[in-house]
Amino acid sequence: MANILIVAEQSGGELKKGTLAAVQLANQLGGGFDVLVVGSGVGGVATALQGYGAGKIYVADDAVFGNYLAQPFKAATVAAAEASGAKFIVSTAGTFGKDFLPRVAGAIGAGMVADCVGLAEGGLFKRPMYAGNIIATVKANTERVVISVRASEFDNASPVGGESPIEALSVDVGDVAARFVSFDATESERPELTEADVVVSGGRGLKDGPTFWNVMNPLADVFSAAVGATRAVVDSWDEVPNDMQVGQTGKVVAPKLYVAVAISGAIQHLAGMKNSKTIVAINKDAEAPIFQVADYGLVADAFQAVPEFIEKVKAAR
Repeated sequence: MANILIVAEQSGGELKKGTLAAVQLANQLGGGFDVLVVGSGVGGVATALQGYGAGKIYVADDAVFGNYLAQPFKAATVAAAEASGAKFIVSTAGTFGKDFLPRVAGAIGAGMVADCVGLAEGGLFKRPMYAGNIIATVKANTERVVISVRASEFDNASPVGGESPIEALSVDVGDVAARFVSFDATESERPELTEADVVVSGGRGLKDGPTFWNVMNPLADVFSAAVGATRAVVDSWDEVPNDMQVGQTGKVVAPKLYVAVAISGAIQHLAGMKNSKTIVAINKDAEAPIFQVADYGLVADAFQAVPEFIEKVKAAR
């Protein structure tokens, strides 16, 4: 039996790449791993995961899992954990994992390590505290451990070949106390923030909502990027929705390129993007904290610099 069970994150039958960060953690833990895929019509997700070295891929494919609810997903995870015999139950640390993993821990009497960012010697785990200013080393004293993985801290696992066997998992979800009513998604042709290779984010220095979009849309277009924002922006301007927030209380991203426009760099925002591979900052305040984490910084007025930046990028192609 495997030592680790990874619960894959998927949406609409598409695998979320954060799952591959969970696979990377499993590889570091060692001992072999199984994968659980939960949803309705998720055979393609299971197939996509076959080449990553799992001992077995459990698939809970049923209409009851068609729309995410914590209770059915918890039941499926507990059933898979029992079938796998796993000591560690691992999934992503986004809104998906934050919702159902604590319920799994409660159901099986396991300790939980939330937002794991690395391993330490002696079976210990690292996790951030105080907006990432402190990295705590923690130990779980229970026989089984539930772990949520901060995907931005791990490289995505690469395929290793082979073809893991797929096994259908029958789950009795029992009486579900909640029911799915509706899901009002923000429609956008741009990449999802946590999935994008390039993210461009704007701050309160862009003055107001319409101006924000006038500046950020052309910049996002030239990079085929996702658009993010600071908490001050999403709290203040109705034109910029809350799900665009990057930061401690928003989404944590680590794209290949992060462009921060008119963002001062408050610690809460830095906690959500400082692990980006390359950070470019444009701000007219030379003392802005964002420059402390930036790989490239431009002290300039964003309203003048961004159009010039766009033209330079276009000319280089």
